[in-house]
Amino acid sequence: MMKLKNLLEILDDLSPFERQAEWDNSGLCVGDLEAQIDAVYVSLDADLELLESLPEHTALIVHHPPIFKGLKNLSYHGYPNQLLIRAIQKDIAIIAMHTNYDLSHLNCYVLQEVLGYEVIEEEPFVLYFTVNEAFESFAQKIKEKFELDRLSVVEANDYVKRAALTTGSGADLIATVAPKVECFLTGDIKYHAAKEAQEIGLSLIDIRHYESERYFAPSLKQLLQTKAIHAIIAHSKNPFRTI
Repeated sequence: MMKLKNLLEILDDLSPFERQAEWDNSGLCVGDLEAQIDAVYVSLDADLELLESLPEHTALIVHHPPIFKGLKNLSYHGYPNQLLIRAIQKDIAIIAMHTNYDLSHLNCYVLQEVLGYEVIEEEPFVLYFTVNEAFESFAQKIKEKFELDRLSVVEANDYVKRAALTTGSGADLIATVAPKVECFLTGDIKYHAAKEAQEIGLSLIDIRHYESERYFAPSLKQLLQTKAIHAIIAHSKNPFRTI
């Protein structure tokens, strides 16, 4: 058992909250810093079903902040109000580690531990790596590594010397990475971004948002073990399904 403020200090040491993007809301979302917590859970997201499954007086560390835009009120209906009220009722603290964790650990974990490549260059939210493989075989390898049932790609080059990775949603970085690589791996790629990449000669592989960030929980659990904290993975559900 430990105080919530002590857990927050450990998390800040692992991945400083001050490094988060200006538009982000990482850090303590719900909870009393002086409260004692009985257990620590980690999950990509917080949702009502997950909160109902957790015991009282615990801490839930998530990747995506449940409070993103300013709240006008705390009525008992709507999102994220219902979620926040249930957390308060059960004395469940919620801490978000979002863009600060992308920068410090998540991208590296996915590239090295999941895909098996080494970082050769790093920029904020982007990792570069060497491939030297035909685009088709490289794309199939990525599909298998992420265990995807289907794969959306833009093939602008038939060979990939170097590639870049941004987990989650990184299509707004297309113009940044294009001069350095033949292929960019990221999620949430929209039609117009795909057209832009095609026109400037950049291949894209859509690794999706949930599928590329679901490694948040196991990677953080591993880090917390180095601090003698036993974290329990609580799985949130992907809101999408393929039919």
